[in-house]
Amino acid sequence: MFAIAITLLIIEIGVPHTVGAESLSEKLVELWPSYLGYAISFLVIGIVWANHHNRFRLISRSDHVFLFLNIVFLMCVAFIPFPTALLAEYIREEAHRITAVAVYSGTLAVTAVFFTTLWLYAAGNHRLVDRTIDPLLLRAMTRRYVFGMLLYILAFALAFFSAAASLALIVILALIFVLPEPDGPRSAHRTRGRSVRG
Repeated sequence: MFAIAITLLIIEIGVPHTVGAESLSEKLVELWPSYLGYAISFLVIGIVWANHHNRFRLISRSDHVFLFLNIVFLMCVAFIPFPTALLAEYIREEAHRITAVAVYSGTLAVTAVFFTTLWLYAAGNHRLVDRTIDPLLLRAMTRRYVFGMLLYILAFALAFFSAAASLALIVILALIFVLPEPDGPRSAHRTRGRSVRG
């Protein structure tokens, strides 16, 4: 699903066509909104994929609710190429810029909400995650995702006041989530052992 969404992003960048003495280089430069949308969305989807992959390494069980939440989350990811194309098409038009950025940032906010909900459901009371994982680690991950979700919602709200600020916050969020997460999977037993020896 992630690979398909990323592939659809590049398909949205059409090859420019020149007529008469038109400059191909100028036509390529005119596509900058498409390049911008592609770069931001590629980074966002890639980071979401990495976090999704890492979280599933900690999940040892599943149930119907979890599968449903994951399906809805993946539906949001698959939708991202559409608002990306919308952003590229209308970001230069003042009359439509706010709507385009709001739809784009709103899509990412909804995606973040479902990703966080997916994690909260799995990690709450060790419902679906490995029961040996350190609770402190789970809480650190939960804070990270809730914080990110709230900032994506803020980016959506900002779109109605400043399209540039909204997109800047989205880029900043992507860069933040590129940073390493808290310590990888570890058991409470191993953590206690290190604390005693320390």
